[in-house]
Amino acid sequence: MYKVTVLYGPPDSAEEFDRYYDRTHIPLAQRMTGLKRWTVCRFEAAPDGTPPQYHYQAELYTDSRADLELVLNSQAGLEANKDLENFATGGAVFLFGEEREVPVR
Repeated sequence: MYKVTVLYGPPDSAEEFDRYYDRTHIPLAQRMTGLKRWTVCRFEAAPDGTPPQYHYQAELYTDSRADLELVLNSQAGLEANKDLENFATGGAVFLFGEEREVPVR
């Protein structure tokens, strides 16, 4: 599968970020069609208390890069991307790549 990982830097207010993401951004982004999978993760401090470099992660999956580009360049994808300026005060990094599974032993 092909994916884009979006890493969100620490926002001005974690509570406001989380509330906005759950109540506004997710419903907006759910209008994008063609995704095979979508996961999110709110990062926590390391066991020694070190704060995470990023606050939040979203991963959007499709079968190919071409499919992902169609999703992101759709009207709904462009609107979701534009919405970042409304809540991602810590910035957002987009990483693109093909995911492969490594067998565990």
